[in-house]
Amino acid sequence: MTEPSPGLTSGAVARRLGVAPTTLRSWDRRYGIGPAAHQSGRHRRWSPGDIAVLQEMCRLTASGVPPAEAARAARAGAVPAAPAAGEAPARPADHGPALGDVRRELRGLGRAAVRLDSAAMDELLDSAIARHGLVTAWEEVLAPALHAVGRKWETSEDRYVEVEHLLSWHVSTALRRVGSTGRAEPPGAGTRPVLLACVPHEQHTLPLEALAAGLAELGVPTLMFGAAVPPEALDQAVRRTGPAAVALWAQARSTADHPLARHVADTSWGVRGARSRTAVLLAGPGWAGRTPGPGMLRPTGLREALSLLRGLCVAARDGEGDATASRGS
Repeated sequence: MTEPSPGLTSGAVARRLGVAPTTLRSWDRRYGIGPAAHQSGRHRRWSPGDIAVLQEMCRLTASGVPPAEAARAARAGAVPAAPAAGEAPARPADHGPALGDVRRELRGLGRAAVRLDSAAMDELLDSAIARHGLVTAWEEVLAPALHAVGRKWETSEDRYVEVEHLLSWHVSTALRRVGSTGRAEPPGAGTRPVLLACVPHEQHTLPLEALAAGLAELGVPTLMFGAAVPPEALDQAVRRTGPAAVALWAQARSTADHPLARHVADTSWGVRGARSRTAVLLAGPGWAGRTPGPGMLRPTGLREALSLLRGLCVAARDGEGDATASRGS
């Protein structure tokens, strides 16, 4: 005789559906959306039928149905028929290695964003970063979720703007949490930071925030100047700080400012006879289509950008000069 499936824990169900465990407890307490069977003193376990009800509840609330009404509809029609006698019960969808599939985490994060479920978004973002590491989490979960929400907004006549704004805020907050636990020392005597800035007219800062978080994990000091930095301000920041490198982000070709990048790469500082220059990373899809000039590098993604910047900082720290020193010889 086949043993009945033990079902899934609340944590596993929450990760699968993109719902905070506190949301599950609230739905159970308020609307009766909980495990059909619960043994006292044991962890709650969700059967395939229980999960089907939850899935319908999530679908309805995400479409704007009030929770109480969604719960009544979900309980009335979403529970599948029980397996026939002797038939093996349905196998949980996230059984085995598939539980850690980043695609499932991506879908869960998207559902949580559409529901405006802040607690679930925080939990899913922190879980993805802890499980996969910052680079993989950014490339496979965070950035795709942001792109998907952006596409949904663009194709829905300006609906879901609030979803994009809320998700962006929570992604930014999660990245700053990573940065705050990194081992980077503040820029000071003997250290040359990496300067991070968006080109003028560029408002997309999240990729730069991911870069800052990754550099913090590597122990590399940074100075984040954020969105739409005016050329004059960028020039002064470079001259005042003498950075090991400057990363300029451009999301679109319409914002990529090649003359500005050339100016930064040509900027020098220091006493006569010992002038220094900095390498410039052309970060973002806006720079595509042109061959980088002398003193410029164009990484293909976050992982390569982190590797290049770390190498430049090590060279500066060890007195080997920067990547552009040989240009003037």
